[in-house]
Amino acid sequence: MEVPVGLDLSRVMRSSPYWPVISHPTLRRVLPGFAVSSLGDGMAVVAVSWLAIELAPAADRGFWVALAAAAYTLSGAVGALLLGRFLRHRRPSQLAGWDAALRAGALGAVPVLHAFGALGIEGYVALLAVSSALHSWGQAGVYTLIARVLPDRDHLAGNAVLSGVGAISTVLGPPLATLLIVFGGPAAVLAVDAATFVVLALTFLVGVPRDAVPEPKDDTASRTAGFAVIRRVPALSGLLALSFMFFFLFGPVYVALPLHVSDDLGASAGLLAVYYTAFGIGAVLGSVLTGFLGRWRMWPTTVGIVIGFGALMLPLGLGAPTAVSVVCFGAAGLLWPPYSSLSTTLFQRSAPGALLPQALAACSAVRVLSVPLGTALGGPLVAGFGAAGALRLSGAGIALVGLVAAAALALRAARTRHEPPTGPTEPACAEPPAGTGWEAGRP
Repeated sequence: MEVPVGLDLSRVMRSSPYWPVISHPTLRRVLPGFAVSSLGDGMAVVAVSWLAIELAPAADRGFWVALAAAAYTLSGAVGALLLGRFLRHRRPSQLAGWDAALRAGALGAVPVLHAFGALGIEGYVALLAVSSALHSWGQAGVYTLIARVLPDRDHLAGNAVLSGVGAISTVLGPPLATLLIVFGGPAAVLAVDAATFVVLALTFLVGVPRDAVPEPKDDTASRTAGFAVIRRVPALSGLLALSFMFFFLFGPVYVALPLHVSDDLGASAGLLAVYYTAFGIGAVLGSVLTGFLGRWRMWPTTVGIVIGFGALMLPLGLGAPTAVSVVCFGAAGLLWPPYSSLSTTLFQRSAPGALLPQALAACSAVRVLSVPLGTALGGPLVAGFGAAGALRLSGAGIALVGLVAAAALALRAARTRHEPPTGPTEPACAEPPAGTGWEAGRP
């Protein structure tokens, strides 16, 4: 007897690790708004720098473009450090909704002021900084919500769904932004981005009932800051150090890869776009595959991804044929979302429930800082070793960090075999945030 195609497809969907996520009554309300907002952010990646180019004086254009990009990301780290006293008591949906509302208001002011000829480069950078002030807390709210509404076994799939949405936005957003810039200018793109954040704010502040997200029973959240939580839990400290070094050592790629393409290979920007597109496609595929890693041991898998990522970066700086290096860069993109989702899942399972928003906000702040710091290191590395040399050092450094982490895991396992058991050696189950770089693609 032949099974109807629709019935067979329904059975496959229900057997997928993602079904508990997309069918959850609360997440069904949240995911459409998150998808719309992620697409807007994917478009803004192009528009933020392009509008800075238009507004900045020609003589100082490079300085202002870099400052605009930094303002759009780094103020979130400052907000994580300074605003914990006021925000650590708040519900996850409030944190995510307030972040989206602030971004909508600040980014929405950009096209309005631009239309009236009242937008200067200084005001533009200030508005970008204001727009991101709550972003670490907003990200913490989203992932805390995932942790609280889903059972432990579904955390990885929930994180992977968010990563997948972000990865798709990095592929679709820039081409859409390019089209809109042609017809309406970069300010129009930011107007669209602001509108998507209005949708997201309404999703969290109106569409998520107060009783839809369980609250932890203890009240320690009012007395402990995020970094204090991380210091108290060795697993969180080690994971945060691993994430910082991973993203920090990837930062020089943003400087070295364009120069490698233009100077070493003598190619056009089209080849650079091919590299980035390959990474983005790999990230989308990696997001789809992440949910099926739930039965793997999370710590060894996370560390193994770091080692593999570093190894895949090496061909870019070792003179491999261009086709080979593009494929390797795409394969590195395949590993990026699993690392992000696995590390976030480990955070969700290792931090005390009431302190999870603070811990995730602190983690997000460190991740936000790591890539710009690494990017700043890219300039001296390229000057001292050339673009190809900087790419070699980046890949080798990432692989070395992974090997050190693997040795630490092996040492810890050896100790636990010779000591009386004092509790689980790994977070629940068989055993990382931001966006917003490459969204699924970016730390």
